[in-house]
Amino acid sequence: MAVPAVNITIEKGTNFEQDFVVKDSNGAVVDLSNYTAVAKIRKYPSDSLSVQSFTVGITSLTGTITLSMSTTTTALLEDGRNYYDILATSPSNVVSKKFEGMAIVSPSVSV
Repeated sequence: MAVPAVNITIEKGTNFEQDFVVKDSNGAVVDLSNYTAVAKIRKYPSDSLSVQSFTVGITSLTGTITLSMSTTTTALLEDGRNYYDILATSPSNVVSKKFEGMAIVSPSVSV
């Protein structure tokens, strides 16, 4: 099954939060009990200098992964097109990519 591509927009210097619902190939919500997840954003997929981590929350029974980022962290992001993904680890230690996409970081004049 292909990894869903979801493009997001982050306003630089503001709080960011977005929910992602994990579904199986039949469209049913996946129970994420005992899963963990990580998510990072980079200017380029292989960039090791401009990487930032999202805070990741999981609501198990609704299959929801919530990404958030503070104003301090969004202020550090590079303007323009960036890339992110979400990796989840199952209770049996299988790591899989759940979402990926572009993150457009918009500059904020008042920051």
